[in-house]
Order: sequence, then structure tokens, then C-alpha cells
Amino acid sequence: MDDLPDDIRFLMLLHNIGAISPERGLSIKEISRWTATEQEMVRKKLSELTNRRYVDVFLSGDQEKYYVTVEGMRKVLSTYS
Repeated sequence: MDDLPDDIRFLMLLHNIGAISPERGLSIKEISRWTATEQEMVRKKLSELTNRRYVDVFLSGDQEKYYVTVEGMRKVLSTYS
């Protein structure tokens, strides 16, 4: 796992903590807590992953929640093979 890019390792973390559907999506603050990563860095990584369609965002009330897309799950699973 050390030879993987940071954004893919971050994607794997999101997958492993269960943010894998809109219903299980997490806010930036929650992701920051789970991953022990500063919120600004979480925003940056989520932006990169969203641009690559590995992560998507939806509004829950007035809060943005992020989750790993099917494309992102495929990317995570491809790292194991």
C-alpha cells in the first residue's frame, strides 16, 4: 500500500470506513475525524477524487456528505489484485 498515490490511499480509507453509498456518506468533519486528517486536506483530496468520479457528494439537509462511487469501489478493488 505504500507505493500507492496518496489520493488512492485516501479513497481506500473512505471505502474501509464504510462511506460507500449516499445513505452512509460522511461530512468533511466526520471524514477528518475518522482519518485523522485536517479538514482542508480532506477537502483537497475529496475534490481530486470527485473530479475523477471516484467520490460523489449529496446534500443531507444543508450538509454535504461524501461517499465512494461504484467507479471508486472498482478502483479500490483493483488495488488488491
